[in-house]
Amino acid sequence: MFAGHDFTFKKIFSFLSIIGCVGIYSLATVCAKFAAAHDFFSVQFILIYILEIICLGIYALLWQQLLKKYKLSTLYSYRATALMWVLLWSVVIFGESITMQKAIAVMFVLIGMIVVSRNE
Repeated sequence: MFAGHDFTFKKIFSFLSIIGCVGIYSLATVCAKFAAAHDFFSVQFILIYILEIICLGIYALLWQQLLKKYKLSTLYSYRATALMWVLLWSVVIFGESITMQKAIAVMFVLIGMIVVSRNE
């Protein structure tokens, strides 16, 4: 089916693990936007801020495990997918729209990520 390519379950799982980890990282940004809508140090602000710290903590633990298995240059190139995640969250959660300019910009970043990590 994919002649000349090594599409194994392990590679797919690895890819999804890295992308998922960055997705968790991007949720911290969503929490920050929600927290910004509340008065500084209000109960809601503090609870949402705690959720943001939890997201960042989970991300940090997962990132450390990924660093054991992959090159830093490869992993860091995948962090660019945070732009894709934030664009997705902005549409799904905040009802923002995707402009052609935003879509093209994210595509260029993703292509760059693929080029950097292609031979890993």
